[in-house]
Amino acid sequence: MNKKWTTALISGGGSGIGLRLAEELLGEGARVALIDLKFSDAAMARLVQAAGGKLDGRVWLFEGDMRNAARIVEIADQAMAALGGFEIAINSAGVQNVAEFGQMSEELYRRVVEINLFGSRNFAAAVWPHLQRGSQLALMASLAGIVANFGYAAYNSSKFGVVGLAGALRIEGRTRGIDVSVICPPEIDTPMVDAEKREAPRVTMKLKEFAGTLALEPAVREIIALLRRREFMVIPGARARLTRRLAGWFPALLRSITDDIVRKTLGT
Repeated sequence: MNKKWTTALISGGGSGIGLRLAEELLGEGARVALIDLKFSDAAMARLVQAAGGKLDGRVWLFEGDMRNAARIVEIADQAMAALGGFEIAINSAGVQNVAEFGQMSEELYRRVVEINLFGSRNFAAAVWPHLQRGSQLALMASLAGIVANFGYAAYNSSKFGVVGLAGALRIEGRTRGIDVSVICPPEIDTPMVDAEKREAPRVTMKLKEFAGTLALEPAVREIIALLRRREFMVIPGARARLTRRLAGWFPALLRSITDDIVRKTLGT
């Protein structure tokens, strides 16, 4: 099934993958509701351009923290009233922090898990009552929800959890005719990744090179194409898909490759 969506709700719509998803869908004529902590002037300008010069009747913007379950329910209800329904709802909001586990505070660990995992839960819970037969729910995880990395204790924990959540919702959704997907991209050139490159240990980035890096626009187009095929696990990028296969079919080999990269990078 490759039917284009006419209505969409997207969290994290103020930057990165979420904003680019919104631009692509607006370019196809869809009406979209977006959630983020705030929307910058630059993001607003991009949305106006994608919507053909005006936001009225095409775009609805809602500010909210994904950790605030009550606020996300309120936004979902308001977006439902504005759009009349969600043909697809995509949770793209998230944070990424890199730190060795021994140097990571409980506060930092909790923040990452609350935004990424509990935020996914809050988004899914808010839209679940509004999803009708034939609609879709997509949760943004990461290749880090399948494969572990150095310095990713919090991020891996949160994204492995998102993959598990999506798997459970996929089973329940089938009883209602709702398709659920989990998006697991490798590194994609976004502001969040740019910030990580300035802070992450060299070994972390070396391990990420194995699965490759994708440019934002083609990665988002591939994500959309795979979502339209109603696939459960959406992984853009041939090298990322290979990494996923290694993790599933030859986990000992992937662990050996990982250990070798770490050893050579650290000189241990």
